[in-house]
Amino acid sequence: MEGNQLKKRISVASKREPADTVIKNGKIIDVFTGEIIEGDIAIVDGYIAGIGEYEGKKMIDAKDQYISPAFIDGHVHIESSMVTPKEFAKVLLPHGVTTVIADPHEIANVLGTDGIQYMLDSSENLPFDFFFMLPSCVPATEFENSGATLLAEDLKPFYQQPRVLGLAEVMNFPAVLQAEHDMLEKILTAKQSGKKIDGHAAGLSPNDINVYMAAGIRTDHESTTAMEAKERLRRGMYLMIREGTVAKDLQQLISIVNEHNARRCLFVTDDKHLDDLVHDGSIDHNVRLAIASGIPSVTAIQMATINAAECFGLKSKGAIAPGYKADFFQFDDLNKINITNVFKDGIAVVENGQLTTELNNQTFVETERLRNSVRFHELTESHFHIPLKTNKANIIEIIPNSLVTRHSIEKVETNNVGLFQASIKNDQLNLAVIERHHLKNQIGLGIVKGLGLKSGAIATTIAHDSHNLIIAGTTEHDMVTAAKAMKEMQGGLVVVNHGEVIASLDLSIAGIMSDRPYQEVYSSLKEINLALNKLGANDHFNPFLTLSFLALPVIPELKLTDKGLFQVSQFKHIELDADLE
Repeated sequence: MEGNQLKKRISVASKREPADTVIKNGKIIDVFTGEIIEGDIAIVDGYIAGIGEYEGKKMIDAKDQYISPAFIDGHVHIESSMVTPKEFAKVLLPHGVTTVIADPHEIANVLGTDGIQYMLDSSENLPFDFFFMLPSCVPATEFENSGATLLAEDLKPFYQQPRVLGLAEVMNFPAVLQAEHDMLEKILTAKQSGKKIDGHAAGLSPNDINVYMAAGIRTDHESTTAMEAKERLRRGMYLMIREGTVAKDLQQLISIVNEHNARRCLFVTDDKHLDDLVHDGSIDHNVRLAIASGIPSVTAIQMATINAAECFGLKSKGAIAPGYKADFFQFDDLNKINITNVFKDGIAVVENGQLTTELNNQTFVETERLRNSVRFHELTESHFHIPLKTNKANIIEIIPNSLVTRHSIEKVETNNVGLFQASIKNDQLNLAVIERHHLKNQIGLGIVKGLGLKSGAIATTIAHDSHNLIIAGTTEHDMVTAAKAMKEMQGGLVVVNHGEVIASLDLSIAGIMSDRPYQEVYSSLKEINLALNKLGANDHFNPFLTLSFLALPVIPELKLTDKGLFQVSQFKHIELDADLE
């Protein structure tokens, strides 16, 4: 802070000169004491200078509404919304979220350091605070081909960026356990830079959590049961309670939150689709669910504000208090959290629920690689043939609204030359992951159960974490049609039926993000949902987001990479053929 700014803030706080803006007649959520207090909020240069009785150049009547610190999302992949940071901010601001801690490992898995730099550049100069944790595992494992490999030396220069807070979710637990050189270097570099380290402790035992804590990893967002959540809290971790589009863990975890541990808990969305962000909201949705589950309203707000700020060392965020950023919102009902007005840096950016400010950022320069990332050789139906020696196969079974899958062994249908035949009756479909970064001609084939398609095929280049092309279908013909459409679009989502593309969304930025306004993307998603209904897809979960996680080999139990079927518990590839004996 420059001396003149500090001098001015002190002068306003001491009432020697008027504030820029004063908010009067509001009921302030005090996240430090858990109280609701009354008083004027004096704002100068985007910061709160004091609470009490103040005069300002501009006076705003809060009309007896509640005033809460703006919400913070403690862990999110912006790319999962399929829009750019600018459009992402447009969606979140009306929901009272003004700050996110983002992990750009989706685009980093496609474009490496160029992807990280794109996210930094494209999120500058906006009335929204984007902080970043650097991707720790690119690729996530050695059992798949990604677009890039990031070593400790590749990440180190980014720690000079003030908006880079640390090392993102460390998901390669075996590398930590075995103290592998590059993983140790990544952890040490973060520590030496005074940065934070996030965890990814999916399915880990209490002793495994000891290992993570000993390594300096202090958060986890992968708890799915109350007992897992307790073990993390008992060992000193911050518990990130996630409610996204596929992973909906809040209802299972919220019961363990109490007056003793609440300040060690915060909310995250992790991966949330644009349509869900528009319909339900972001962290505000987590807060409403927590309140509906019995958490006191002020406690839920603490978890969404000051807890997240303290977890990541954001010393001027998360509270309405002198010296804190003037990021806050107004609302009428403590139980419903229906947000009316939102202020960022003391300026109203949302009024009566509507965005009132322009968001423009054209400071970044696109590279050709950003727009030309979907590359694979021409495919024919034979590329999707699955030869089986027996009529029993290892099958990926979807668990609705979960990132975790089941490893099922079932009888399957084969033709007279021993090739797997998709069965609509048994809900057993073809699944393929095609390497799309370096023309390696690598294709992993599998069988998936639970998508419920009655015809056609669906495909996307959003396939965590390496973002290869993933296709599920009832016929090889429709799968070929989907692949061709995907190459022409340079990535996105596509729905095919009887050899015809019936809905699509192009994601030309690295094959995972659209350059279009979020309203247009939202409209395309609605068309895709209608098309999925025509295919008879399971409507109890989001088929595309579920499909995108079937290629992630760090979450149990059975997944598919471009190198083949992968058993997570054994951390190895297995054959498709199985024996029930």
